[in-house]
Amino acid sequence: MTRPLIVPSVLPADFAVLGAEVEALCDAGVDRIQWDVMDGVFVPNLTMGPDVIAAARRHSTVPFEAHLMVVDPDELIPRYIDAGCDLVIVHVEACTHLHRTLARIRDLGGRSGVALNPHTPAAMVRHVLEETDLVLAMTVNPGFGGQQYIAAVEPKVTELRAMIDERSLSIELEVDGGITDETIAGAAAAGADVFISGSWLYSHADGKRAGVDLLRRRATAARGRSGEGRGVA
Repeated sequence: MTRPLIVPSVLPADFAVLGAEVEALCDAGVDRIQWDVMDGVFVPNLTMGPDVIAAARRHSTVPFEAHLMVVDPDELIPRYIDAGCDLVIVHVEACTHLHRTLARIRDLGGRSGVALNPHTPAAMVRHVLEETDLVLAMTVNPGFGGQQYIAAVEPKVTELRAMIDERSLSIELEVDGGITDETIAGAAAAGADVFISGSWLYSHADGKRAGVDLLRRRATAARGRSGEGRGVA
């Protein structure tokens, strides 16, 4: 069984000392760091651009992923890859030509990811899986941190896992939104192998490393109980 990947969002970080925040996450044993890129249009919030990410990159020993919650991702993809993001995630709801967009990420040297909002059916990505390195099932509506986990998405996670496994594809299945020590078990049992945690991880009473370790233990146990253990390390 490959171990679950724990990936923090930087949304709760102190942006005044962002380099130090990135170093602290790396010291906590995270597997990657996610950058939530919001344009104020696709979602009602505005966050960081590629220059901020590029400035933080030298402080990290783990890969970066950019989650582009924007209306026109094709224009921005090259800039986030140049900024040091190994993985770029776009939303199926924002891409008119999703197959082309995912292929372009790979052509530019990145790993490609596709995200689905909670209401978006799994079938929307069935025909682009061969162009995809990661599928992200949102377990909150994107745009803000600190939201409550939507457990109703778990059957969709299971459906996505079946779609991936039936083709024997090496695709990571990620969940993002409301992931805590209490909710991660349901997502892991449903078939997810990558877990984004933000507000809960940053507020853990015993520190980020203890939080990362606890999340990984809970996910591993849930996958074992459910007969899972399929994933990409």
